[in-house]
Amino acid sequence: MRFIALDVETANPDMSSICQIGIVHFEDGKPVDTWSSLVDPQDYFDGMNVSIHGIDEEDVRGAPTFKQISAEINRRISGQVVAIHTAFDRNAITQAASRHSTTPPECFWLNTASVARRTWPEVAQRGYGLAPLAVKLGIEFKHHNAAEDARAAGIILVRAMTEIGLDLAGLMERVQHPINSSRVAQNGNPEGLLYGEVVAFTGALIIPRHEAAALAARAGCEITDGVTKHTTLLVVGDQDIRLLNGHEKSSKHRKAEELIAKGKHIRILTETDFLSMVAQ
Repeated sequence: MRFIALDVETANPDMSSICQIGIVHFEDGKPVDTWSSLVDPQDYFDGMNVSIHGIDEEDVRGAPTFKQISAEINRRISGQVVAIHTAFDRNAITQAASRHSTTPPECFWLNTASVARRTWPEVAQRGYGLAPLAVKLGIEFKHHNAAEDARAAGIILVRAMTEIGLDLAGLMERVQHPINSSRVAQNGNPEGLLYGEVVAFTGALIIPRHEAAALAARAGCEITDGVTKHTTLLVVGDQDIRLLNGHEKSSKHRKAEELIAKGKHIRILTETDFLSMVAQ
């Protein structure tokens, strides 16, 4: 398992005013490499921001600009799963790239705040900030230092994977669904043509997940949230799935194939084929 954790600090309320960046590489659940740099934002420092992270004009004097380190940032994170705690850091990188006319990185962003809200029910509505989560999980770090914040976000992601038993691909799928209404489990119509089938869904579907579940239930399927030994149908979204950690298939898809290899009868369908079946 490999992913990158990233965090930035800004000089003022403008998200493009990055004055520090931290990037931490994780392998097999542990940080293995850290890269950090102060950045000359070519902008003013707001007193409020300075009071938070302690970085001011003197600290960044002689530091590289975002444009000067953009290639290094892209080299480190392009094509990778990049963990960020809240969308702030992603927006800051995007805005800075636009402001300085550089190429934004092409990567798979994963918001660890969204992951945490779907992993620990007690922080679903509040308490999912980096600092309170670190306290909850016993993570020691120096807050508002970009490299330290990135490391803490990465550890939160690792803890979440352990807590709910999903890999990176599974978490990236999980955050696409609502916090409290993501479960689509329901019983099927006993008069339906597919009564007795137990179906699970994976990947990005053309139609909303709850609509697909309603169609399946109307056709007689029992719908579950995950793949188990009772699953008989796995419906996979039609869109091409890009490589994640060397896997071309979601964790549900791989689990289904593992069960099939052990003798379980599970039919894997594309979304198009499934929709054709339930429309009959």
